Amino acid sequence: MSDLVTLRRPGEAKVPSQDAAVPVVADPSAQRVYIETYGCQMNVADSEMVLGLLGRGGYVRTESPDNADLILLNTCAIREKAEEKVFARVSALAHHRKRRGAIIGVTGCMAEHLKENIHERAPYVDLVLGPDAYRRLPEHIENLRADRKPTLDTKLDRHETYEGLDPSREMTGGVTGHISIQRGCDKFCTFCVVPYTRGREHGTPPREILRQARAMAEAGYREVQLLGQTVNSYRYEDVTFAELLLAVASIEGLERVRFTSPYPLDFSPEVIAAMASHPKICKHVHLPLQSGSDTVLQRMKRGYDFATFARLADDLRAAMPDIVITTDLMVGFCGETEAEHQDSLAAIARIQFDNAFTFAYSEREGTVAYKKIPDDVPADVKQRRLEDIIALQRKISGERLARQVGKRLRVLVENTSKRSDKEYLARTDGFHSVIIPAGPGVEPGILLDVMITGTTSATLLGHPVES
Repeated sequence: MSDLVTLRRPGEAKVPSQDAAVPVVADPSAQRVYIETYGCQMNVADSEMVLGLLGRGGYVRTESPDNADLILLNTCAIREKAEEKVFARVSALAHHRKRRGAIIGVTGCMAEHLKENIHERAPYVDLVLGPDAYRRLPEHIENLRADRKPTLDTKLDRHETYEGLDPSREMTGGVTGHISIQRGCDKFCTFCVVPYTRGREHGTPPREILRQARAMAEAGYREVQLLGQTVNSYRYEDVTFAELLLAVASIEGLERVRFTSPYPLDFSPEVIAAMASHPKICKHVHLPLQSGSDTVLQRMKRGYDFATFARLADDLRAAMPDIVITTDLMVGFCGETEAEHQDSLAAIARIQFDNAFTFAYSEREGTVAYKKIPDDVPADVKQRRLEDIIALQRKISGERLARQVGKRLRVLVENTSKRSDKEYLARTDGFHSVIIPAGPGVEPGILLDVMITGTTSATLLGHPVES
């Protein structure tokens, strides 16, 4: 633990911060990059890192593809709909390549999943780059400028953790920073493409995680989110996730530490104790259940039954009564019967999740389910079951949100509300969104006490009160 707290081992030189955000004020002749990000927080973190990498090479970020020299779509491969959305979008952007010679690249999980098929289906894509190839992006751009030969680089690298590459602050506004502490996944759930698009699980050295966290604190970030496909599975040599969590929380200047997404089987008592004991570690867990049916969980190869999951939820709430628990729920997985669907509804009622991301199963080429388990639940049945799940969860979410009315909560102000420049979006420790009025002392990065006065369907409403 001492090595964690001091960031470096005895005799090891301190790594200087390389925070180099893509400049806001730029040389008019500088190359401009436009980036769109799809999917999970890991992709958001990767986009921030890519922007930082390009910024150090002289690129400036633009908010519009109309004047971009480089257009990147950082993609997700979890669902087929996400991939189709990217193909439609890249087709819409293709005229920038023809009209002004912009380089168009598809990066991330979809690039790894489809590889050369992207060039076949979308020949106007110049660059296909997998999640482990970002460090080579500047070299590929230089080569494309020279000969415009389509480039494919999707080789997975079990040792690539992007050590030493700091993110741009533009995507987050400098309030919340993302640190990928682990890449890849070893679980091989039968429905999931992640082990094939991001490779096997491998962790970032603790010294690098803490270097990044300290650099973020020094740059003014107030919150850090630790990321991994199964983030709580993290272990590097003799350092556990619980130890890492406490070490990051001890960094001066950081006020909040979050993590996502943990895997239910790897949620140790030590992590629960760390969360409960340290005020800076947020009392929110996004804990993917996927299904409330034991037989479906077996077909998914999730490794746990519902009783095990429920005990974990009970343990979390026993240690932290006010903890917010959110989840992922899938309907219509291969062979799902009506009785198994009812098990999922019963599970939602039993756990009382604060919120849930819900979706219908779609086959992903390359997975075990795609190869061996027929996708035999009709689309209309999937849709009806999805509506059942959404209706029940919406009711529970509304009830749990309403319990916050009348409470005094600490919030971190993030940015101006999308609906009005006279309001700000802030978040509670439990990750609830709170809309508060603009006023003296209300600005991004400020921690405030607010009184919760009401709710919308998914958001709290409040006003600042004196500390």
